[in-house]
Amino acid sequence: METSLSLAGPFALGSFSAGTAPAFPGLVVGDRVLDLRPVVPAPTTRALLESWEDVLPLLHDAASTSSGAWLPLAELRVHAPVEPRQILQSGANYRTHVIDLAVAHEPAGGRPAEQVRAEVGAMMDRRAAEDQPYMFVGLPSSVTGPYDDVVIPAWCVKPDWELELAAVIGRPAFRVDPEDALEHVAAYTIANDITARELVFRRDMPEIGTDWLRAKNAPTFTPLGPYLVPAAFVPDPSNLRVTLRLNGEVMQDESTKDMIFDVARLVSYASQTVELLPGDLVLTGSPAGNGLHHGRLLRSGDVMEGTITGLGVQRNGCRDER
Repeated sequence: METSLSLAGPFALGSFSAGTAPAFPGLVVGDRVLDLRPVVPAPTTRALLESWEDVLPLLHDAASTSSGAWLPLAELRVHAPVEPRQILQSGANYRTHVIDLAVAHEPAGGRPAEQVRAEVGAMMDRRAAEDQPYMFVGLPSSVTGPYDDVVIPAWCVKPDWELELAAVIGRPAFRVDPEDALEHVAAYTIANDITARELVFRRDMPEIGTDWLRAKNAPTFTPLGPYLVPAAFVPDPSNLRVTLRLNGEVMQDESTKDMIFDVARLVSYASQTVELLPGDLVLTGSPAGNGLHHGRLLRSGDVMEGTITGLGVQRNGCRDER
């Protein structure tokens, strides 16, 4: 089991269980977990986020004491750290990633790679100037734990990885300005946005475009966690390293500096249409280095290890649907 030694700040928040007992919200300090139910009357981490401004000082106090129901982290199962009501996902938000995907999707005999790179780069410059992120909706039923298996459905031909920084909402956010958006982010965590590449574009209805329902929302397609790291411990979410290893080999390794739209702009943009609620996730897009780029997609027996600076490590095996 992963310890919290790589976490930013003195503590983090997660969801844990022992044996067959129900999951409980826990405070992670080093290699120990404090059962928070006797400290704060809330049965889940989402309930804690609903009173985040009042809860955060209590977490600081609890982290500095040895009293309470502390348990060894190694003896607990680590679940996804929150159950979101809504998942808002950003697509095409890393410059290098978008260019690589455009080159990979260019049909045989199409435009030369350098022409594709130039045209897509100019398109992204226009998007940034017009302040128009591209976002879509994910399903909470796709979420799985940070150490659980990703199950590749029998119908999925090109399963791919996309490690992402996820912002976790604390205060409700509706039509907030970018200058105020980060005040509504309680914490950050790691998400892996698994994608069935062959289903992204509807070839039978090209005029409609992308099919995110089929491509991204199968059960276990969103490994999440391991923990919620309070935003106060992440002073600059635009300067974090996002790294994914496949069977020990580095596949993604990029800074969040490569984002076209930063966290504040994404949260603000999503909030113009949707009221973001405590526990909701805003996924910020994937950097370069997905499987399509490498010519190596996921298969049964693979192990993905994802890290983001200060947010810990998630590790997910892959297996075929039985």
